[in-house]
Amino acid sequence: MKKTVMMAILILALVLGGLAGCGKDRDKNTQEPPAPETAAPAPKDPLAGWQPQFDPSTAEYTYLLSNLSHPAIEGVAVGYHIRDKVWERSGGRLYVDYRPLSQLGQEKGVLSKLKLGAVQGVLCSSVAAANIADTLGIVNLPFVIDTADKLEQFRNDPELFDEFSNSALRQGLLVVDISSYGSYGWATKTPVRTLAEARKVNFRIAEAPVNADFYRAWGMKFTVMPWGDVPQALQTGVIDGLDHTPTVCNISRKFEVARYFTRVDYAQGLFIHLMNKAWFERLPEDLRQILIDVIEEESAAARRRAREQQQEQIAAAEADGVQFMQLAPEDRAELIRLSEPVYKTWGAKIGPEYLAKVRQRLSR
Repeated sequence: MKKTVMMAILILALVLGGLAGCGKDRDKNTQEPPAPETAAPAPKDPLAGWQPQFDPSTAEYTYLLSNLSHPAIEGVAVGYHIRDKVWERSGGRLYVDYRPLSQLGQEKGVLSKLKLGAVQGVLCSSVAAANIADTLGIVNLPFVIDTADKLEQFRNDPELFDEFSNSALRQGLLVVDISSYGSYGWATKTPVRTLAEARKVNFRIAEAPVNADFYRAWGMKFTVMPWGDVPQALQTGVIDGLDHTPTVCNISRKFEVARYFTRVDYAQGLFIHLMNKAWFERLPEDLRQILIDVIEEESAAARRRAREQQQEQIAAAEADGVQFMQLAPEDRAELIRLSEPVYKTWGAKIGPEYLAKVRQRLSR
């Protein structure tokens, strides 16, 4: 009898336990399915605000124009202003297909495509342009075209600019015009007010032989480095200074790491508008005139805006705590003195008479 009762209790416990388990499983099965994971937002298109307000597919001719930088810089945005004005004046016959932010590749590769005609135009950085023709390197020499006023004087003097412009003809290229991104100085992690302090800094400089030559003549430490490697190099301490302009340093956020800027103002940062000559000459004459007129008008306007932008970017950086200082006058004079051997070396490449004429005329 006892065994029967115990067996009955055991069976009942097993049955109740099974029902409870089924209830739990049923609860699991009837729960709301988990909400799907929220998809990561698509990366914002940095050029979304620059799309054409017209249909370019109807154009008879296309001018493919490249640049490596961001149109937040006035000297880069000029390409879009050229695009819209040319479309308007040509009645939609000529489309300037502008590709900033290295969409067509880095400058060295794009310049090769330009010579072949696969790309028809490049807003080329002045430091890279010297690889096309030595004469173009004159704008990189220190204390030659070192102010915005001298830049305008150089651009608007036909005797000076024509020789500069014609120097790329051997490569099958036209130098049409120039735009600016400000005055070169030093962004650093520590304050630099004197030449002695500057010589303690390892500066990143552009990949241009002329820049290496005058930094060597100045007795400075420097590292030649592609622009794309600069952020990590600054963060990790590979470099602790940067040779560039306030506009570019602020817009590209280099001031987040390098919190000091020394105004040296030894050169103007430029984009040189290079164009494939053979392609240009195949355009109808009226479109050639429209294109040149618009490039000249918009490049002049961009240079004016670049002056204003530099002051705006300096003010914005100062408001964010970046300290700006001026290199001591006696040290600036010493840099000019130390640059004399570079003028001789590069004068032989550029043309000593031309360099002497430019220096003499711009010193008035």
